[in-house]
Amino acid sequence: MRTRRLRLTSLALSAACLLTAGLTGCSNGSGSGDSNVSLRMTVWTDDKTQTALFDSIAAAYRTTHPDIRSITFDYIPIDNYTTALTTQVAGSNPPDLAWVLERDAPDFVSSGALTDLTPTLKKTAGYRYGDLAPAATKLWQQDGELYAYPFSTSPFGMFYNKDLLKKAGVTRTPDQLAAAHQWTWQNAEKIAAQVAAHTGKQGLVMRDWDYRTWIELAGIWRGWGADAWSADGKTCGFDSPQMRQAMTFLHDAIFTDKALPGPGETADFFAGESGLTVTQISRATLLADHPFDWGIVPLPSGPAGASQVIGQAGVGVLAKGAHKQQAADFLAYFSDPANSAKLAGSFPPARTSQLTTATLAKANPLFSTQQLQDVVIDGIKNGAVLPAHKNSAKIANLVQNALDPLWKSGADVDSVLAGVCKAIKPALSE
Repeated sequence: MRTRRLRLTSLALSAACLLTAGLTGCSNGSGSGDSNVSLRMTVWTDDKTQTALFDSIAAAYRTTHPDIRSITFDYIPIDNYTTALTTQVAGSNPPDLAWVLERDAPDFVSSGALTDLTPTLKKTAGYRYGDLAPAATKLWQQDGELYAYPFSTSPFGMFYNKDLLKKAGVTRTPDQLAAAHQWTWQNAEKIAAQVAAHTGKQGLVMRDWDYRTWIELAGIWRGWGADAWSADGKTCGFDSPQMRQAMTFLHDAIFTDKALPGPGETADFFAGESGLTVTQISRATLLADHPFDWGIVPLPSGPAGASQVIGQAGVGVLAKGAHKQQAADFLAYFSDPANSAKLAGSFPPARTSQLTTATLAKANPLFSTQQLQDVVIDGIKNGAVLPAHKNSAKIANLVQNALDPLWKSGADVDSVLAGVCKAIKPALSE
């Protein structure tokens, strides 16, 4: 779904006024009568295959819309994507459309930064608005109206390097363990530790975590029945017994068993530098020219059972954009059934009719039918989206800073996690 995950540092969204200030009366209007319109969409991918597809969709649209002079896709690196976007929104040159991460959805939707897409999508011929899965659109709705189209609903899975596992002497692969209903975090950790001990490579990499983007650890916590906060967002979950057990498991895996790279150590699974990695299935494009044999399975089960995690991204029309109606019309085309099917190769669709192995196989030739069913379809059906909250940037920074003492040998896990809750409790209730 994305080339790198967002590192939640000091984002401009921490001040809601960046999104809300001047939304009324500061737009240049819908531009419904303009000609020679140029549209701009901010994105966080510079993958050439993906951007070439975007350009082709835009070019096809322009052949039937002569009033649209150009459609450009403005790349912003994921590390500072939301900061840069909110700066643009607050400035004099906001984009017409923008990608939005799931963790920022509550801020963008509730602030009035995005326009209501419902009327345009429903009236577009052949759009099939009712085909959009309710579970996929939930995060992007307010009062029953849709403010961003969830163009990517991407489950996390665990990729593994069959060659490295064989070299390490691993006798039962993740696929075999999954078939025997023994694919657990404990067994995954044992495999990772064995790879690290016997191959000179790293074991398990939680991609894009880097001891900073703590939200990437949700796939582990949820296997213990833990989460960052309660469903209503009001109660901290870091000091729960389940979270303490999950984080103790992770701490021991890092500092006792050496199953994961330690702080300051890096490894790229897709370059053959680790035995396993947890990341979204959209990263499979990096294996197109893979130098090793690989597999992919759902996330392992924990003591609370299997718990799949979904990363999601929406695309919306900015309320301060100069050409809101043209932007909404293009978004309706960009996300219609035909183009949704094309985008499915990198961005699992939100359309119920397209969540079939037959449809997904056409766009994802690297995956087997069984992998598509187990990891993608079942992952979307049974998984839950990564944690999201209003004041996401502020809360993310508070969690990151409070967790820092955990990432050293001998850390007091219970004390650190209690400190996280103390740090974020006021922000959760704002």
